Amino acid sequence: MSRSELRAQQKQQQILEAATALFLEKGYDLTTMDDVANRAGVSKATVYKHVADKERLYAEVVEATIDQIAVAMHLVAETLAADAEPAEALSLLARKLLQALLRPQMLQLRRMVIAQADRFPAVGRAWYERGFGRVIETLAAGFERMAQRSGLVLPDPVLAAHHFAGLLLWIPLNRAMFTGEHRSSKAELERYAEAAVATFLAAYGAPGRAPAKKLPRAL
Repeated sequence: MSRSELRAQQKQQQILEAATALFLEKGYDLTTMDDVANRAGVSKATVYKHVADKERLYAEVVEATIDQIAVAMHLVAETLAADAEPAEALSLLARKLLQALLRPQMLQLRRMVIAQADRFPAVGRAWYERGFGRVIETLAAGFERMAQRSGLVLPDPVLAAHHFAGLLLWIPLNRAMFTGEHRSSKAELERYAEAAVATFLAAYGAPGRAPAKKLPRAL
């Protein structure tokens, strides 16, 4: 890569980082291209050299953040590939997913994409299909392999993956979306993880296996 290409790539990254921060701080409507140029430390002309307009810049910001969800997919694949009992593997997976998907920036991005979904449906669809949708696909594939080893009963692995994600994320994710409270206590996250795994195994666990341990009382 030539020096000029490297400089162009660096400026592109500066612009994306600046736009991401501003969209999250001020929202799409209140962020201007002048704001982006000032935050990135480049001229407005340089911003327009890299992106045609604010709509395209917003789309590029969201597309770039979708790649962060690949971390969650890697966690899913790695954890479910381990040769462990379902309860152990699912408990570890639940904790890893809560940590990955409840990061403050990820929650802010999710809220922004939802807020702009009517205006930019293609961007919202990309976030869902290439982000959450791929996590579900990876979960389903991992559950199928786990079923072959452990006897989990999964008539519909994709539906089971949705059930697991819903059991795990419904409470902390909705609370964060509606209240802006981005951090749950460690004890709360432990309870959500244990409850999700226990309920999932009650529905899909192999017949005859010992029931999951009793959950702690509500906090």
